[in-house]
Amino acid sequence: MRILRRSIARHVPSVLAAAALGVAAVAHAQSITTPSDDSLTWHGITLYGTIDIGLQYESHGAPLSDYYTPGSTNTIRINGHESVLGATSSNLSQTKIGLRGLEPIAGDWSGVFALETWFNPQAGVLSDSLKSLTLNNGLAPAQQSTNNDGASAGQAFQIGYVGLSSNSFGTLTFGRQQNLVADGVNALDPNQAAPAFSLLGASGIYAGAGSNEDKRLNSTLKYRLGIADTVHLGLLYKFNQSNGSAGSMAYQANIGAQYAGLAIDGYYSRVNDAISAAALSAAQLTGLAKLGLASSNSVAATISDNTTYALMASYKIAPVPLKLYAGYEHIQYANPVHDVSAGTAGLGGYLLAYVNNTAYPDDKKLDIYWGGVRYSVIPKLDITAAYYGYRQNAYGTGTQAGCSTNAHSTCSGSFGAYSLDFDYRFTRRLDAYAGAMHSSVSDGLASGFLFTSNINPTIGLRFVF
Repeated sequence: MRILRRSIARHVPSVLAAAALGVAAVAHAQSITTPSDDSLTWHGITLYGTIDIGLQYESHGAPLSDYYTPGSTNTIRINGHESVLGATSSNLSQTKIGLRGLEPIAGDWSGVFALETWFNPQAGVLSDSLKSLTLNNGLAPAQQSTNNDGASAGQAFQIGYVGLSSNSFGTLTFGRQQNLVADGVNALDPNQAAPAFSLLGASGIYAGAGSNEDKRLNSTLKYRLGIADTVHLGLLYKFNQSNGSAGSMAYQANIGAQYAGLAIDGYYSRVNDAISAAALSAAQLTGLAKLGLASSNSVAATISDNTTYALMASYKIAPVPLKLYAGYEHIQYANPVHDVSAGTAGLGGYLLAYVNNTAYPDDKKLDIYWGGVRYSVIPKLDITAAYYGYRQNAYGTGTQAGCSTNAHSTCSGSFGAYSLDFDYRFTRRLDAYAGAMHSSVSDGLASGFLFTSNINPTIGLRFVF
């Protein structure tokens, strides 16, 4: 056994490093399992991960991406122009590999850390949503492959933090971390933010409190405290970047409680200089040469100061194996108090070649709402049905003020999505899933869209260790 432990100590770091480079070396880690303890833990350090891959059809999607995290659009988007069938990853949950640790110090105090790498198993590459944008620079929507902004930009680690934890005084961590609103979405969405079956998982805007890129934030201090297993509190602060680059500051607060099957959480978030990146238009691509920039790492960006309020809840009905979910989120976009300059280096080192600091002369407001139910038909089979929707106000000025058609993207509009999915657990670690989400868009939210609806039947397997 001592020899085995020494062997584990040598191999765990190399496995994680290989994963960060997109190498599938996970098989070596499985030898850590022992009959008495099936966790991959040694001296308080645990190797964990998820591999999720499946087969998906989209009625109005775009050619699948090797770099965008889910690989497919999942919901109807402006570049949805053809039917698509192919392998997609992270349909039920994010494919990843990571290390986390807990080291006792004194009393109930411990040191904690986590490192987590995200990758796309169908291509064997690190997740890089920003690269999915640059690969479509200069292309019209009807010519584009799947692309979208996101918090994954080819970084070696999507999560990386260290801190202190106490049962009495809470947990304080510092590093690149998931924000508090995203924590709530993952727990209180009926589909637990599954990209193939949840609007909240298909796009990071909602968990990111207004921006795909802000679902996970650099340089954050995060504090969580539980009180008597009934009330919990959360605080997050993102430190200002002294060089004036985008995403200069963020702060969030959360308070929640659980009692007799009911869990309810409220959130407040403020993010300054939030980035919404997009592929360059044909005209912008032509102008790159004059700027001396390369298309391979340049994107367009809209900058805003985002304020978000959210209320989410779940209720477990006992003894019936049934759980109900509901949530509401309000996101308000305003022009930034401090402008971001063109040429600024953004997430993952991608350059914001063209920057719009004046997109919201009147504030843009999104009201997002969802509800659903999860029913355990038998101990190994769950069925989830859910509805997601949101509305946008008319935020244009001049001739666009108050419009409610699809003539302009600033007109009021609405989006709706329904999903039904099944999850069967063969074992504790291996499950199979099947389901579909139908989505549709109207009025201002459909401006420029080639089609206004999409359905994405999906099947797949997930292995969790």
